[in-house]
Amino acid sequence: MEKFGKSQSVKRIEDYRFLTGRGNYVDHTAPQHALYAYFLRSQVAHGNILELNLDDARQADGVHLAVSVADLESAGMNISIDATVVKNRDGTPGASPMRPVLAKERVRYVGEPIAMIVAETLDQARDAAELAVWDIDERPAKIDVEPGGEVIFPATPDNCAFNWVLGNEEAVESVFQAAHKTVSLKVKNNRIVVNSMEPRGCWANMEGERLHLCFSGQGVWDMKDSLSKAFCIDADMVRVTTPDVGGGFGMKAMAYSEYFCVAYAATKLKNPVRWMCERSEAMLSDNGGRDLVSLAELAFDETNKITGYRVKTRCNLGAYNSQFGQPIQTQLFSRVLMGVYDVQTTLLDVEGYYTNTVQVDAYRGAGRPEAIYVLERAIDFAAKELGVDPWDLRRRNFIKPAKFPYKSATGEIYDVGDFDRVLNRVTEVADASGFARRKSRDLANGFLRGQGLCYYIESILGDPSENAKVVFSEDGTLAVYVGTQSNGQGHETVFSQFLSDQTGIPVNKIKIIQGDSDQIERGGGTGGSRSVTVQNNALLATVEKMVTVFKSFLAEKMGVSEDDVIFDDETFRAASSNLTPNFLEAAEMARADGRTDLLSFQARAKLEGRSFPNGAHVAEVVIDPETGCVMVDCYTVVDDFGNLINPLLVEGQVHGGVVQGIGQALTEHVVYDQDGQLLSASLMDYALPRADHLPMIKFFSEPVPSTANVMGMKGCGEAGTVGALAAVANAVQDALWDQGVRQSDMPFTPQRIWEYLNARN
Repeated sequence: MEKFGKSQSVKRIEDYRFLTGRGNYVDHTAPQHALYAYFLRSQVAHGNILELNLDDARQADGVHLAVSVADLESAGMNISIDATVVKNRDGTPGASPMRPVLAKERVRYVGEPIAMIVAETLDQARDAAELAVWDIDERPAKIDVEPGGEVIFPATPDNCAFNWVLGNEEAVESVFQAAHKTVSLKVKNNRIVVNSMEPRGCWANMEGERLHLCFSGQGVWDMKDSLSKAFCIDADMVRVTTPDVGGGFGMKAMAYSEYFCVAYAATKLKNPVRWMCERSEAMLSDNGGRDLVSLAELAFDETNKITGYRVKTRCNLGAYNSQFGQPIQTQLFSRVLMGVYDVQTTLLDVEGYYTNTVQVDAYRGAGRPEAIYVLERAIDFAAKELGVDPWDLRRRNFIKPAKFPYKSATGEIYDVGDFDRVLNRVTEVADASGFARRKSRDLANGFLRGQGLCYYIESILGDPSENAKVVFSEDGTLAVYVGTQSNGQGHETVFSQFLSDQTGIPVNKIKIIQGDSDQIERGGGTGGSRSVTVQNNALLATVEKMVTVFKSFLAEKMGVSEDDVIFDDETFRAASSNLTPNFLEAAEMARADGRTDLLSFQARAKLEGRSFPNGAHVAEVVIDPETGCVMVDCYTVVDDFGNLINPLLVEGQVHGGVVQGIGQALTEHVVYDQDGQLLSASLMDYALPRADHLPMIKFFSEPVPSTANVMGMKGCGEAGTVGALAAVANAVQDALWDQGVRQSDMPFTPQRIWEYLNARN
């Protein structure tokens, strides 16, 4: 691939190897002589471990190691997995019970790892696990997010992990008391299983005295720190790598029990050990997403301006705190609490509960899809209750362009926005004026058609700082080391394309290197749609260093002063010199002069503010009232992502996010029975969206360049999901409204829709 014009829709560089079976995923990279780990998992949701004897398993054919949590503790390992907690309304910290890497004394969810068996083959390890002798005194399982029930941790007798509040309760109550009209709506956000195409996996090995863990994740440095703490060793004694990753979506950003155990086995046996999650294990043990119920209330004045907004949420944390389980439905939810609406009197009141289910953490969007879903469902419901057009109600309450930069009620600084412009564009391209005609046509044929609008805004998350390193190689190429981690987003293409735009170096001469804690000093990994803004900001800082240093070097070659040398994004030149080297040629000149200091550059840069991608999603659904089947007939997105590097990849990100949103809205749903058994534990029982569930998704860009970074960019990785949930849900509710159905919740399965429609009879 050669040099293209800027911001071109270039196909992904990495797709060739992915589509031809040449991807380098974690299970492909394990040493051939690695032993296999297998995890014995709890078959009950809650109970005391009365006995666990691994003696027979240790004697089985091919077995090299069998360990319980007691063995790990005896070896001096720190068995507690870290988690972030929030503060309660009284300022005390939220609950922080220990989450052991293997169950200790009690099991708390089906699928919790109890022991690890390591053998020469996977079959031998699995067979040996059958020889383990264990007995669990089963206790009642707690599944609901209500106070009380069977106590999961003694320190939280009501099973409430935290009660968190943001906002002035008295001020909000005063606004509601004075309101001309108030509207309330209670909505559920169903739990999902992430189901990345590549399940989790890892392998570990000792490289001399150093521990090397390779895992399928979203960043290597946090895992490096976690291993250092777990094994009480200096961080320099740990190397963490990540090869190609087949999907992460937030679920792979965290440390899991298996990684620590496999690392322990490698240190104990002085032999490589590998583990690859099976799909059934993933269903049971991967962090789940969403799972909360919220009561939203809106206060209006006589002109239908929103004067106040409050949300009361109860969220399911699962059996333990995951790394970010507590902050997601509190701090991250609050980032976009009031969305794009000019309202300063808000309240968010959240309680988090432990249940005997797998822990819940980040899933594409992490708190922002949940917040926008609640708000946009409430806005649509309010419009119907007030008897006004839902599009007009939004327009009336938008933050106007003249008010930017705008400080939201929860402290976010929205840098720019033109929400009217985006909404006007989607009105046109979605043919909103033709909806009534389409609805009448379907009604004549016995079908119900609904239209749903969601106007979302997203706050980019994660570390605003990032590192980049550029090395000129002897073969005339450029190696670029980045601190982010692609999970399939196309980072190799985007970063190569961006660097090519800034330096004139052809894309096919640039090699992106990621996922190795030894090769770059520090990195923030990937999550919160941070990668494009923070990594390219670091690349810009690196290029600035390169230009400055090479100007000085070339000035001597050209016989001019440094100030006379210019760089025009492709070549260096000076008015009085015939020399016009590009970067690669300048590097070769430096190499010939022995100037190795000009062959490697590194910079760390920090963004002073976050960007806020936003946009409008419009979904139209058709419902067959005889069967309850819902079809998304058409879907249109107009997004403000600021300036784009590669519009083709951006559109792909939006498509993927929208599909995940449609999946949760229509088909995906985790179901536990009263005993804590996962009933949707396979792809026969858990319904992922299929191609025949999906329309052609129309995408349009309406950029308002961000002022929070010099590139004018806004992240796009999670935006599709942030907007999709409410767009589809509002469309379904719209179709049901004329049938007398006033309350509906995801997932909109045929059975559920049929029950809604027939509950009137």
